[in-house]
Amino acid sequence: MTKVDLITGFLGSGKTTFIKYYANYLLDKGEKICVLENDYGAINVDTMILADLKNDNCDIEMVAGGCDYDCHRRRFKTKLITIAMLGYSRVLIEPSGIFDVDEFFDILHESPLDSMYNIENVITIVNSELNNDLSHEANYLLASQAANAGCIVFSHIDNPDAEKQSFLLSRINDALKTIKCDRIFNDGNTFAVNWKDFTLSDFEKLSHSGYSTQSFEKNFSIEQNGFESLFFMHIHMDINTLKSKIRELFHDESAGTIVRVKGFIMSDTDNGWIEINATEKAINTNQIKNGQEVLIVIGEHLNREKIDSYFQSKYSSCRRE
Repeated sequence: MTKVDLITGFLGSGKTTFIKYYANYLLDKGEKICVLENDYGAINVDTMILADLKNDNCDIEMVAGGCDYDCHRRRFKTKLITIAMLGYSRVLIEPSGIFDVDEFFDILHESPLDSMYNIENVITIVNSELNNDLSHEANYLLASQAANAGCIVFSHIDNPDAEKQSFLLSRINDALKTIKCDRIFNDGNTFAVNWKDFTLSDFEKLSHSGYSTQSFEKNFSIEQNGFESLFFMHIHMDINTLKSKIRELFHDESAGTIVRVKGFIMSDTDNGWIEINATEKAINTNQIKNGQEVLIVIGEHLNREKIDSYFQSKYSSCRRE
């Protein structure tokens, strides 16, 4: 049976970056893997970000956006059936940041997938710079994605210390209490280390962290929520101007609650692309070879016209998360 790991986490937590580290560890061990990007959108920028992982022992696949939640679920299951026939030793699934982990367990326990896959790990990525004033919906997603995790990996840990880790553990455990979950995280099932400093022992522990079956109060609907994504195409401005616009946008209450901005613009210095990954705390950019002229703004109760005034793109569209 093919091993399968779920790499989950709220919007902007750093799932895609973590997968690069984790996938390279598995490849170095000699595994043949497939990374499945399971998102609702027709445009999946994370697939392009992971493109440099592709080789004879690593493929990148995605579930194309469906017309509704049920359609997407069917496509997810069909894609998993196809992948299981291709001889991978392990599949890494990266879902949307707005994701019900129960969907993962439900689908993997359905026939014929229950005879094709063995669930190995649920690894939840949590941004160490997480805001304290999350909405009810965002707090629920944080807690529910942690509840069934075998381990939590904190992102953006530059200078780990005991006080910081204690605060983060309290933040997660408090969130779990709000959904009436008895799960408690401690130093033994969390990683608060800069990913560049992960040892082989750390990765070995991660790859055998497993998962936990927990019950909690479900007070959030994936099908009906305030999260949405706005897609802006063909934005023509230099990177410094764009970064300035993005900073303003995060602080513009009339635009809605912006959680994340990600995408690509063409580099004005060569024929390559600039990858953009922004949260309220930081805007990260990276020079890459391949991209697509798209910027995606993700958040709650977004004001499309207001946001469009920042970018003045030639084309925009919207989808629900």
